Amino acid sequence: MDKTIADKYQPVIGLEIHAQLSTLSKIFAPDSGEFGNMPNTNVSAITLAHPGTLPKLNKKVVEYAVKMGLACGCTINRYNFFDRKNYFYPDLPKGYQTTQDKAPICKGGGIRIHVNGQQKIIRLNRIHMEEDAGKNLHLSGETDTLVDFNRAGVPLIEIVTEPDIRSSEEAFEVLTEIRKLVRYLDICDGNMEEGSLRCDANISVMLKGADKFGKKVEVKNMNSIRNVQRAIDFEINRQIAELEKGNEIFSETRHFDTVNFTTHGMRTKEELNDYRYFPEPDLQPVVISEEWLDQIKKSMPPLPWQLYEKFAQQYQLPSYDIHVLTETKEMALYFDELCSKTTHYKAASNWLMGPVKSYLNERTMTITQLNLATDTLAQLIELVESGKVSFAMASQKIFPELIISKNKTPLQIAEQLNLIQESNTDAIKPIVDEVLAKYPEKVKEYRAGKKGILAMFMGEVMKQTKGKADPKVATKLLQEVLDA
Repeated sequence: MDKTIADKYQPVIGLEIHAQLSTLSKIFAPDSGEFGNMPNTNVSAITLAHPGTLPKLNKKVVEYAVKMGLACGCTINRYNFFDRKNYFYPDLPKGYQTTQDKAPICKGGGIRIHVNGQQKIIRLNRIHMEEDAGKNLHLSGETDTLVDFNRAGVPLIEIVTEPDIRSSEEAFEVLTEIRKLVRYLDICDGNMEEGSLRCDANISVMLKGADKFGKKVEVKNMNSIRNVQRAIDFEINRQIAELEKGNEIFSETRHFDTVNFTTHGMRTKEELNDYRYFPEPDLQPVVISEEWLDQIKKSMPPLPWQLYEKFAQQYQLPSYDIHVLTETKEMALYFDELCSKTTHYKAASNWLMGPVKSYLNERTMTITQLNLATDTLAQLIELVESGKVSFAMASQKIFPELIISKNKTPLQIAEQLNLIQESNTDAIKPIVDEVLAKYPEKVKEYRAGKKGILAMFMGEVMKQTKGKADPKVATKLLQEVLDA
């Protein structure tokens, strides 16, 4: 689309994110909520809504919802009740969904994101608890629809943002941050591919400077964060194109095509009165006491934004490093512990983002599976930073040996492999003189202004010393002789 036309409009976006909670059983029944089991095996009389069955609330669901609310700075509703949402769900046997309407467990709060180096807080409208529906299966070549009720009754929290998002990039960051939060809190695995984290986007456009939002369209069926971004970009361009033609935007639900990256209409958007909410008569209200709330607060782990601020202020790390290190809670906590054993914070970051991350990626491991204590890695970092061994030798020779040699220190391995750097100028100077004498024409070129040749001389010195010359000492000696 022509940028001049696109710049006339302001996108307005809100997200509705469903996080499937990692409880052992469902929200109102003892059935397992485990993903990947054979169809219709995680079911009971309660899940199938047999006459005479009654639901019983899973306490862990409330705890997990409160944790998410605390992480987002929400106000926690102490008196909670559930409602019936009367809407035809072919994959929910009851024919209605048990959810929260007027009194969600969490109100307000926000999600901190960083876009183009700037922090922005996207306000939340609410977080509420509800049950998931089952899954309709449409097999290739079959005219019938099959229904798997395994997912029916699996606990969800729905996180609803205010319409504060102004671009697909911001939406991408919001969803990324929410996925990071639920993983830090250990309340959801965040796997969009498996459907445990799902997102619907409400998208509208309006002329810049207008005081009224445009008609919103809800887009569903997005199975990755990148696809959420693609769907939003497509829908923004589609709506602008329609408005430029003089057409009206209809409030509707649209489906995202993950092959062509386009959207197409499914149905007109329902209004709230279509759902006919009323209080769930089979469930008692839930009161969250001060004592219970305090227990939940004490169980909260460090949050991504808290670690972001600590790594930026206390360890003086650049933004890129912090984003990489806080991607998972395990990596962030390992780094934080490592920094309590060394003051070389940037070097510690480089080690985790470099050799350590490469080692883990090659073996599809996580940092929790790494057989390397932070004390040991701190000692290795000190060897490099003090000039006793080169980074190349430390990462290529000592680091792999430390993984398999539990009882040896980095210094012992360095000495055993004869990797201690030579820092004595009297020992390195003759080698420098020998290298320069070997390449008199290159020396002339250097002195004529071709300073890049210094790297070639350094390579020769390192070759002669089998990599044991201290690079700083060797560089200094080379420059002293060449610049004389």
